[in-house]
Amino acid sequence: MEISLKGRVALVTGGSRGIGRAIAIALAEAGADIALNYRRDEEAAAETVAAIQKLGCKAKAYSASVENFEEDQKMVADVLKDFGSIGILVNNAGIASRGQSVADTDPLEIERVLRVHALAPHFMSKLVIPHMRKEKRGDIIIISSVATLHMGANGGPYNMGKAAAEALALTLAKEERKYGIRTNIVAPGLTDTDMGRRLAAARAGKKDMDIHELDAQYPFGHVCSPEEVAAAVVYFVSDANPYANGQKLNIDGGGN
Repeated sequence: MEISLKGRVALVTGGSRGIGRAIAIALAEAGADIALNYRRDEEAAAETVAAIQKLGCKAKAYSASVENFEEDQKMVADVLKDFGSIGILVNNAGIASRGQSVADTDPLEIERVLRVHALAPHFMSKLVIPHMRKEKRGDIIIISSVATLHMGANGGPYNMGKAAAEALALTLAKEERKYGIRTNIVAPGLTDTDMGRRLAAARAGKKDMDIHELDAQYPFGHVCSPEEVAAAVVYFVSDANPYANGQKLNIDGGGN
């Protein structure tokens, strides 16, 4: 089945680099126009927009801290003004916690991580849904993590944030299906991104490392790539998925 998203508009948060960039480009390869959110890296956002435009799709970048509701309001209004609609929302923006035990975690870190992973997707969904309901089809994707399968030590804020985001997705799946909106979860394992490389180095007790040193330890002989995560997103939001709603797809090669 050939996948076509032509005529649809996708808003991807945290879309300038890593998994977000791969998702934005994959959606554009399928024909979607892309509204790209970023927080600080204007240069990376511009490069991603240019890559999408080379594919023949409309693209524009919007700077906003997604955990700030007022900034989200302005961004969504600007996207609707520029594109006319939003039929796909990918809640991808995320940050890592600092690897401390619960006893040693700074309360300010808990608040920041939860705002980015839990409150921001709620804000974005709240703002986009009234417009998405008018579309023939709507899709909301939460980018979570296999961390919620294991709830490992020294990751309390991240585990809590991703678990809350998944709870939001499962709630939306029931609330919004009557409007033709499907809400699903894509949950990568360790992925070859800036954040993934920092995490791998921290686990190895190093300041820096080549993440591909770990390839032999992972399924299919390599650490997950951003493009492999993006492929799951494209499936969920396309006509290839007519009925899956409220589902979580773990992109970890079956675990390692």
